[in-house]
Amino acid sequence: MRLVFAGTPDPAVASLQALLDAPQHDVVAVVTRPDAPSGRGRKVSRSPVGALADAAGIPVLTPARPREPEFLDALRELAPDCCPVVAYGALIPRVALDVPAHGWVNLHFSLLPAWRGAAPVQAALRAGDEVTGATTFQIEEGLDTGPTYGVVTEAVGPDDTTGALLGRLAVSGAALLLATMNGISDGSLRAVPQPTDGVSQAPKVTPADTQVDWSAPAAAVDRLVRAATPEPGAWTTFRGERLGLGPVRLTSGDDLPVLKPGELHVEKRRVLAGTATGPVQLGEVRPVGKRAMPAPDWARGVRIDAGELLG
Repeated sequence: MRLVFAGTPDPAVASLQALLDAPQHDVVAVVTRPDAPSGRGRKVSRSPVGALADAAGIPVLTPARPREPEFLDALRELAPDCCPVVAYGALIPRVALDVPAHGWVNLHFSLLPAWRGAAPVQAALRAGDEVTGATTFQIEEGLDTGPTYGVVTEAVGPDDTTGALLGRLAVSGAALLLATMNGISDGSLRAVPQPTDGVSQAPKVTPADTQVDWSAPAAAVDRLVRAATPEPGAWTTFRGERLGLGPVRLTSGDDLPVLKPGELHVEKRRVLAGTATGPVQLGEVRPVGKRAMPAPDWARGVRIDAGELLG
């Protein structure tokens, strides 16, 4: 099939590469978000998907909005049979959805209808899901509501962060998306409506959502921090300043100190913070304007007094 691929961040790269490597399909163009500042120097650069397309010599379209007349004209001229989508980052309007004969097919990183929305992996981790996965579905005007083609499942490990879990799903999802394109092409695959039960929402996660509440149970603190890693990052405050947090470690044992929520306890090789159900061990921390460092190194530098609190 003639394909126009739409995607933007790193998790979409494996899918684009899989389609580029498939001799039965022809990726005639890529749609990605406009070049944007990134990194410490805020240098304007291509998205990861756009960079791969450039390296492969494929035309790249970067509309500010996919309803722009110039983009729609270009899409019609390309005459794709189908438009596979992975984390593109913009809603596709009806006028664009109607261009390809087989529509736009999205690879979504959840087991739909669970976790519809922009942040399904973060939502699954924060909820404590033991199994998640990826789903291919036909895009319609509703948010992730279209009929589905196929799924892959993935076990969630106790130490998984969003970055680690999404990295695995990107690879398994790429194989699913290729299989879906193959099935649509040869007519062996038909989309089926999503179940009406089990719907949940996963809106975009902002820094305001990732401040740690130390009065929550230890397991909830652990899940929140892992879900926010690497982006947008979990955080708390210490002495009135923001303190970034890497993944924490749950603790157990009869020798643990009894700490109030957020109360710090410093030992030679670990720093504990109190929660509603028992302390967690801090991992890396990132003070304002500094690089991340192990919590014991940070604690030695700031000289924490007995009874000092986070948050």
